[in-house]
Amino acid sequence: MNGIRSLQRASLLALLIAWSRPVTWSQSQEAKQTQEKDAKAKDQTERELDVPYWPTPAKVVDKMLELAEVKKGDVVYDLGCGDGRIVVAAAKKYGVKGFGFDLDPDRVKESLDNVKKNHVEDLVTIKKADIFTLDLRDASVVTLYLYPELNVRLMPQLEKLKPGSRIISHDWDMKGAKPNKVVKLRAKSDMGLEREHKIFLWVVPWEKE
Repeated sequence: MNGIRSLQRASLLALLIAWSRPVTWSQSQEAKQTQEKDAKAKDQTERELDVPYWPTPAKVVDKMLELAEVKKGDVVYDLGCGDGRIVVAAAKKYGVKGFGFDLDPDRVKESLDNVKKNHVEDLVTIKKADIFTLDLRDASVVTLYLYPELNVRLMPQLEKLKPGSRIISHDWDMKGAKPNKVVKLRAKSDMGLEREHKIFLWVVPWEKE
């Protein structure tokens, strides 16, 4: 009798081990997928932190749009739009369509609130997006407030803009592309700090340096 019971226990143990293997493998796969998802989210967060949010003063925004000679029929893309102030200003002052792109969900929310507050929902679209994956060819004006190395990284996308399209960068140049104009002006930040700002203009196709 004891021998039979021992055999039954051994058989039951073997079945439990066999049943546990698929569950363990499934859990392992699920854990792997979770790790990959977390890594992807971490990567996005790290890229957001590559460019801290510094709002462009209203005076500089106005000068950027003026230098770009924004006119009826233009489409303005702001890459790294922050609170959406550039595309909102373009819509209000020039009546043009604008698209703001940002990877930071907080900035996207601020932009959407700004669009609604200024009643330009019919002209301005805000999207959460990685700017380095965008097709920019529908834009006729592109505005930037990034770092110089990020401007350079965007050059393959910017080169595909239609001839005559304008690229405007606040403070930072774009190595390898000679600007058509560089304007300097003093302006106060949202915090009340005054300093000199630079605005760079390129017209596509740009002259290589």
